[in-house]
Amino acid sequence: MTRRDFLKMLAAASAAGLVLPRHSYAAPDTMSEFYDLPPFGQLTFMHITDCHAQLVPTYFREPSINIGVGEANGRLPHVVGNKLLKYMGFKSGSIYAHAFSHVEFAELAQLYGKIGGFAHLATVVKHLRSTRPGRTLLLDGGDTWQGSATALWTNGQDMIDATKLLGVDIMTGHWEFTYGADRVKEVIEKDFKGNIEFVAQNIVDKEFGDPIFKPYTLREVNGISVGVIGQAFPYTPVANPGYMVPDWTFGIQEDRMQKMADEVRAKGAQIVVLLSHGGMDSDFKIATRVTGIDLIMGGHTHDALPAPHVVSNAKGKTLVMHSGCNGKFLSVLDLEIKDGKIKDYEYRLLPIFSNLIPPDKAMSEHIAKVRAPFKAKLEEKLGITEELLYRRGNFNGTSDQMIVEALREIKGTDFAFSPGFRWGATLLPGEAITMEHLMNLTAITYPIVTTIERSGEELKFMLEDIADNLFNTDPYMQQGGDMVRTGALRYVIDPNQVMGKRILRMEDGKGKLIDPNKKYSIATWGGVGPQPEGVPVWDVVAEYLRHHKSVKIKLPNTPKVVNIADNPGLDVS
Repeated sequence: MTRRDFLKMLAAASAAGLVLPRHSYAAPDTMSEFYDLPPFGQLTFMHITDCHAQLVPTYFREPSINIGVGEANGRLPHVVGNKLLKYMGFKSGSIYAHAFSHVEFAELAQLYGKIGGFAHLATVVKHLRSTRPGRTLLLDGGDTWQGSATALWTNGQDMIDATKLLGVDIMTGHWEFTYGADRVKEVIEKDFKGNIEFVAQNIVDKEFGDPIFKPYTLREVNGISVGVIGQAFPYTPVANPGYMVPDWTFGIQEDRMQKMADEVRAKGAQIVVLLSHGGMDSDFKIATRVTGIDLIMGGHTHDALPAPHVVSNAKGKTLVMHSGCNGKFLSVLDLEIKDGKIKDYEYRLLPIFSNLIPPDKAMSEHIAKVRAPFKAKLEEKLGITEELLYRRGNFNGTSDQMIVEALREIKGTDFAFSPGFRWGATLLPGEAITMEHLMNLTAITYPIVTTIERSGEELKFMLEDIADNLFNTDPYMQQGGDMVRTGALRYVIDPNQVMGKRILRMEDGKGKLIDPNKKYSIATWGGVGPQPEGVPVWDVVAEYLRHHKSVKIKLPNTPKVVNIADNPGLDVS
C-alpha cells in the first residue's frame, strides 16, 4: 500500500463519519495527521501486547483504580482518570482523553466508537511499513492466543494465523503457555518456522537447566544490528496451572538477563531490546539494574503509557514503553542512530479507532473465515446490560460483579470469588450480552466452577496473600493480576501496609463481621490446581443471564481503601 492509497482511504473514512477534535496533545486536524506518522531516523519498532485474542473491534475502559505503592506512587501508569488528563495535558472529551482514561467512558464511546480489531491494526501496520521500507520490526509481547471464544475453540490457531498475516517478527509469551507445553512447542516448530521467532531467556529445563526457547535473536535492520531478548512472564507456574508446563522453570532471572545483554553486545548488537511480559513496575526495576539494554517494550499489566519512561542505570539510560491491551494500541518508536547509539527518538502510542481506519482486506477475510463456524453460538443473546459492564481495575468491576453474583445464586454459597483478570471487553448500557462477550471475560483452559469451604481466618489469609502479590513495594514480588473479585464479602484494605496487615476488616453482605472460626461456603473458578469434573464458568453465568434477562450493576462491590487519600492511582469521581 502506498502512502497515497492510505491517505485516500483515510479521507474516505473521514467523509463518512468522524472528525477529530483539536486538543492540547498532538492536535491532529485530520485522520491523516493522526495515523500518517512521518518517518524519523533509520530504525522503527512497532509493538503490540496483551491483545487477548480480540480479532474484532471492541470497547475497552481504562481503570479508575490503579494504585501505585512505594516508589511507584505517582508514577505512570499509576495516575488515572481526571488526574491523568491533568498530568498529560489531555483536554476533557478529546480522543486521547477517551483512549487513555475512564472519564465519561460510555458517552465518549458513543462518539468515538470501538477500538482495535486486527483488520484495522493491519492497515496501520502495512502503511507504516510502506513509509519505512526495510527498517521496521514488529514485536508482540504475548497474551495473544488467549481471551476469546474462537481462540479457545481453535486451540489458539485463529490468533496464530492472524499474527503471521499481520507480519509479527518476534514474540514472547504468558497465557500462550496455558495451552500446554506441547502445544506451544508445536506452534513454534511448525506454524512459526520461517515466520515468527519466539524468544524467552528466562525459561529453562527444570532438571538440566537447558534453555527451552531461544533467549534472544539478532537481526540486521537497515544496516543496524539489533538484538531482541525475550522475557516471558516470570510467574507463569504460580499465576497459572504449573501442571501445564511441568518440566519448565521461569522466574525473572536477572543475572542471566545481564549475561544475555552482554552477549548480544559482544556479537555486535548496536541496539538491544528487552521484549518483556513482566509488568510495568517490574520492567522499571529491571531498567535500573540491568545495563546494556536500550529499550524495554513490555506488557502483562495492560498499562497504556502515553510516553515512555527514561530510566537511568549504572551504564546509561533505558526507554521503557508499555502498549496497553485488547488490540487498542500500537506503539511506534522511530530511532535516530549515530555511532552505534540512540541519538534521538520519536514515539507515539497510537489508539486503533476502528471507525477511523479502513479494514485490511486479507485480514478481514481471515477473521470472517475463522469466525464463520461459530457465528450462531457467538451471537446468542443471553441478556441486556442496563449499565456499563467493565472489568479493568485493582478491585471489582461491574463485569466481575455480574460473574460473582451469578456464581452465588446458582451455587447457593455464602460468598463467591472470581480471579483478578485484567482482560475482557467492555459493554455499553443497553447492549446485548452475547455468548461472545461472556467468553471474552471467561475463556480459559481451566474454567471449572468449584465450591469450597474456608474459615474466616483462612479467608483473611487468602486476601492478604493476593494483596501482597499486587501491592508489594518490591516489583519483583508482584506476581500479576489484580485483587480477587468478591461476591457478598466486603473488606477494608490499606495497600501501604505489609503482608498480614493490609486487610483491616471483613464482613458479609449484611454488614456482619466475619467470624475467624466459622466455615463459609465459596463458589469460585480459575483455580490453578488440577481441574475436577464440573461445569465451566460460562455455562453458570449464561444460566443466570438467561433467567434474569437483564443486568443492572451501577457500582461494583469494591473494598473501602484507606491511607491513600493523595494517591493519584485512585479516581472514582
